[in-house]
Amino acid sequence: MIYGIIGGVVLLLIIIVISMRNGMIRAGNEVENAFGGMDAQLKQRYDLIPNLVATVKQYAEHEHSTLTELTELRAAAQNPNLSPDEKVALDNKVSSAMRNLNVNVENYPDLKANENFMHLQRSLNEVEAQVSAARRNYNSVVTEYNNKIQVFPNSIIANSMNLQKKEVFVITEAERQNVNVASMF
Repeated sequence: MIYGIIGGVVLLLIIIVISMRNGMIRAGNEVENAFGGMDAQLKQRYDLIPNLVATVKQYAEHEHSTLTELTELRAAAQNPNLSPDEKVALDNKVSSAMRNLNVNVENYPDLKANENFMHLQRSLNEVEAQVSAARRNYNSVVTEYNNKIQVFPNSIIANSMNLQKKEVFVITEAERQNVNVASMF
């Protein structure tokens, strides 16, 4: 009788450990899936950049350095060997360059009225909204994963599986600053 109880307890512990392990694997897969979704949105953004640069170039020769930076960042983003952290850092740089370009575009009324530019701007705004949503989803999934691998007793199993904490997407310090609207006019 005692062997049956011990066997039942051992079997229950094995089932619990397997369930916890499978939960951590699922959470890790969710992180990869969420990053893939964010990566797809970033790719869409990078695909729009050459069209935007070409359109702006016609009007804004003075913004050559910003356009060059955007082109170089886009090229760097095409590297398939980038880690998720490197892609996030690169995305921060692209976001900053895009903000600089949008501020500089204000100096070109003909460009702002150009139909191609207006279409590209709308497309880019849509993609930016989708990137933002993908970032929120990614952060949510990463937080869930981190919680799962860091709480006891999951942490014991996570350590045995060599699972590491993932970094959430964090905006740059420049993006946290209040916008000085007066300087735009």
